[in-house]
Amino acid sequence: MPKQIEYKHPLAIRWMHWINFPLLAMMIWSGMLIYWANAVYGIRIAGYEIFHFFPAWFYETLGIPYRLAEGLQLHFFFMWLFAANGVAYVIYLAISGEWRALLPIPSSFRRAGQVALHDAHIIKDKPPQGKYNDAQRIAYTGVILMGAGSIITGLSIYKPTQLAWLTALFGGYGWARWFHFWLTILFVLFFLVHVIQVILAGWSNFRSMITGREVVESGEPIAAEQEVAA
Repeated sequence: MPKQIEYKHPLAIRWMHWINFPLLAMMIWSGMLIYWANAVYGIRIAGYEIFHFFPAWFYETLGIPYRLAEGLQLHFFFMWLFAANGVAYVIYLAISGEWRALLPIPSSFRRAGQVALHDAHIIKDKPPQGKYNDAQRIAYTGVILMGAGSIITGLSIYKPTQLAWLTALFGGYGWARWFHFWLTILFVLFFLVHVIQVILAGWSNFRSMITGREVVESGEPIAAEQEVAA
C-alpha cells in the first residue's frame, strides 16, 4: 500500500515532551534518595516489617548511600521545573485545541479494551483512531492528572504547616506522603509500558516525536484535527 507523510505533533508538544523526560527522571531519582533514608516506606503487620521500599539489594546494586540532604535539594529544585513544564503543557493544550485529540471521549473507555486486544494480537481488526487511539487518550490524560496529583501532594509534604489546609485534604501528612509515593510508582510503571509501546510501534512513530511527522499508509490519516466519532 502506498505511503504518505502526515503531520502529527506540533513543535511545542515535542519540546515539552522531551523536556519532561529528564525532569521526571531526576524527580524519581531524587525521590529514591529520600525514600532510602526514611524507614517509613514499607509494609508492616503488627509492627513487623514484611517488605521495605525499596529492598537493600536494589540500592546496593545501584550504589546509592544514605543521601537524604542531596535528595531533598535535587527534588525541591527540579520540582519547580517539572511543575512549570506541566502547567505550560496544559495551557498549550487548552489554547491550541490539542486537547480535543487527547482527552478521552465517552466511547474511549469501551474501545480501549479493543485496542489492548489488538496490541496483544488477540483480534486482527485495528480499532478506529485519530491522532491517538482510545487507550492512549485514557493513559495520557491519566498521566496529566498524575502529574497534578504529584505536585499537589508534594507541596502538602513540602510545606505541611504553611499549607496545612492542603495537607488536611489528603487526610494528613502521612496519607499525603502515601499518595505521593504511589503516584511515583505509577509513573515508573507508565514509563516502562510507554517505552515498550514505542518500541513495538516502530521507528516511524518514534521519529514523529522528533520531526513532528509520521509515515503512514495512504487512506489512514492521523492529522491532529481528526476526531474519532463517539
